[in-house]
Amino acid sequence: MNKYIERVLAETKAKNAQEPEFLQTVEEVLSSLEPVIDQHPEYEEAALLERMIEPERVIEFRVVWEDDNHKPHVNRGYRVQYNSAIGPFKGGLRFHPSVNLSVVKFLGFEQTFKDSLTGLPMGGAKGGSDFDPRGKSDREIMRFCQAFMHGLWQFIGPEVDCPAGDLGVGGREIGYLYGEYRRIKCMSENVALSGKGLSFGGSLVRPEATGFGAVYYLESVLQHENDTIKGKTIACSGFGNVCWGICTKAAQLGAKVVTLSGPDGYVYDPDGVCTKEKIDFLLEMRASGHDKVQDYADKFGCQFVAGEKPWGVKADIIMPAATQNDVNMEQAKKIVANGIKYYIEVANMPTTNDALRYLMDQKNMVVAPSKAVNAGGVSVSGLEMSQNQEHLCWTAEEVDTKLRQIMKNIHDSSAAAAERYGLGYNLVAGANIVGFQKVADAMMAQGWV
Repeated sequence: MNKYIERVLAETKAKNAQEPEFLQTVEEVLSSLEPVIDQHPEYEEAALLERMIEPERVIEFRVVWEDDNHKPHVNRGYRVQYNSAIGPFKGGLRFHPSVNLSVVKFLGFEQTFKDSLTGLPMGGAKGGSDFDPRGKSDREIMRFCQAFMHGLWQFIGPEVDCPAGDLGVGGREIGYLYGEYRRIKCMSENVALSGKGLSFGGSLVRPEATGFGAVYYLESVLQHENDTIKGKTIACSGFGNVCWGICTKAAQLGAKVVTLSGPDGYVYDPDGVCTKEKIDFLLEMRASGHDKVQDYADKFGCQFVAGEKPWGVKADIIMPAATQNDVNMEQAKKIVANGIKYYIEVANMPTTNDALRYLMDQKNMVVAPSKAVNAGGVSVSGLEMSQNQEHLCWTAEEVDTKLRQIMKNIHDSSAAAAERYGLGYNLVAGANIVGFQKVADAMMAQGWV
């Protein structure tokens, strides 16, 4: 390994020993950058990697809210504004019990490169809270969102930071957050948040964007391999908005998703989640707050496997779309044993580093990284910002066409970068290189900031 990278990794591990998720993603990104760093000794002189790894700003605040029984609760809120070298901070908010500083830092670091890959002028950020929306009433969620915004509002704005949704933060939550932001500021600033409702500045195709974009990226992979999506079976995890988007677009293109998963286990539907009734039921499941994928199996009479993940199921394509570290080494070996060729990460960092390296070492497998595959969501968020700034409202067809082109460009630029550095068809390294290079060029041009 390049000595500069090796030194920076060692220093990062020493400084962030209590942040395993953050260290995992830093190691994954930096290990791909060796050919670039070898050609740019000026990066070490400018301490570029050290500056890029350290976020520009970390905001942490308490969130005090009242439940329906008038009992106060205290949660912790975060916003890590990672890098604004190429544009205002951009990235989602996550409400989930697993949220802590390590998780938010890893997500923000990944977001910096993801936003760079889109080609849009957006920096990287991430935020959220350890608040659990499951089992909460609508009023409780509204009060929490309002309290959360009181801790966040002064750090965001049209030219500063534009948060969006993520796990546990959908259109309802964004609506409550924006309403409170507007009330505090006494003015409408549509560009201050994205993922808004259509009646107050939202974009068509935004709810579907991450799932649609993942399938569009998959199409480019298959085209590179002289293959087609028609007739393919997909093993997917999760059952939320991202999985719903994947199921919807895959069905439109003649493929079918055959697995879903949740905290309780997974379901296997050999007929595919490809009818309108089945796809619409995913939205009902998410809205119910039960967080149980068994509801799908009970309704449609298919197999439910409790307490397991779907990675032993035979399929043509694997698309982990739930959460981080969803696929470990044991599960990666099951995937390889099934002879699966296409491993397409969708969730943020769904694969442990050892499992990812193992999968990438398989000669007959194509591995695509999440920071590229799931960039569709932030891409349409960026398009929403453009529409708000220019007072436009593009049709669904216009947004979808732009999204498809962005995802194709991300794939093609990643493949070209890997090839340019003699790495073959290495989409993981290629995406890291492309995302890094744009941010690095901007930081070098702007001096030591």
